[in-house]
Parts: sequence; C-alpha cells; structure tokens
Amino acid sequence: MATPQPTPSSKAAEATAPQAPTRPRKGPLSFISGSLTSFGLGWLSLQLSFRVLGWYAVHPPHYTARFAQSIAVFMKTLIVGMTFLATFTFAFVGLGLFFTFIRSLLPGWTQAEETP
Repeated sequence: MATPQPTPSSKAAEATAPQAPTRPRKGPLSFISGSLTSFGLGWLSLQLSFRVLGWYAVHPPHYTARFAQSIAVFMKTLIVGMTFLATFTFAFVGLGLFFTFIRSLLPGWTQAEETP
C-alpha cells in the first residue's frame, strides 16, 4: 500500500500554523530555591515525625479488645511511617535539586540541555 502524499493545501496549512510558545528553561536560581524549599519542608516533616513519635511513646495505644489493639497499633505504625516517609521524600528531592543546581553551574550546561 502506498502512503498518501500530502496535498499542497495541507503543506501551506502546516507552514502557516502557529507554533506553540516555548517556555524558558529553568536556571540555577530556580534549582537552588526549589532545593532550599524542599529541605525546609523536610526539616519541618522531621520535626513533626519526632513529635508524633514522642506522643506515641508517652501515650501508647492500649485496649482490652485484641481487635481494637491491633487496629490501634496499625494506625500508629501508619502515621509514624507516613511522617518519616514525608521527611525522606522532601530530603531526597532537595538533594536531587541541589545536585542539579551544582550541575547547572558547570561549563557545558547549555549544550547538554539542548541535546535531546
């Protein structure tokens, strides 16, 4: 089967079609501000993690029903785990953005970002 050839009117329409505006590339200032923001949120998450952990250390869940105790321990583990997961996530993203900031300062950054 032969592929259909474009007609002259479709070529003219493609040539006159408006091009999508290109967004400016992110620069080092954007990377360092994102890194500092992420590290700040990671520090706040770490403080929250320690407070949640301290609260559960002082107020351990204690129920007489075995099923209720199991649910309480599950919820405690879930809440403490989620706070430490948030801490790790923010710190990891902050570290990645910091490394990207360092890389953007090295010579050859503009050539590397133009290469597909």
